[in-house]
Amino acid sequence: MAEMLPATLRDRLQEERERLVDQLRQLGIGPGGKLDFDDGFADSGQVTAERGEVEALGGTLLDTLREIEDALRKFDAGTYGQCESCGNQIAEARLEAMPAARLCINCASRRR
Repeated sequence: MAEMLPATLRDRLQEERERLVDQLRQLGIGPGGKLDFDDGFADSGQVTAERGEVEALGGTLLDTLREIEDALRKFDAGTYGQCESCGNQIAEARLEAMPAARLCINCASRRR
C-alpha cells in the first residue's frame, strides 16, 4: 500500500463513522440500535408506516456503521486490507473505492 493511503483511508473511515452516528441520532436511533420515540409518539397507520421506514433505514445505517467500525479495529490490529476469505491483500483501488471492504475482488465475486 502507498505511504499515504492507510492514513487517508483511516481518516475517511472515521469521517464516515461520525456521519453515520449523526444520521442515526437524527433518526432517533440511540445506542444499541433502538428507536427512541417519546411517549407522545402517535400510533396511527401513517406514523406506523413511517416508523417502519425509519427502522429499515436505521438497520442499513447500523450495518454500514458496524462494517466501518470493524475496518477501524483492523487498522488497530494491523490487519486492515487483508481479505477475510483468502488472506491475500485487497487491491488499493478496491480499498479506495470501498474503504471498509472485507474481501478481495476475487473472493467477493465468488460470493455473488
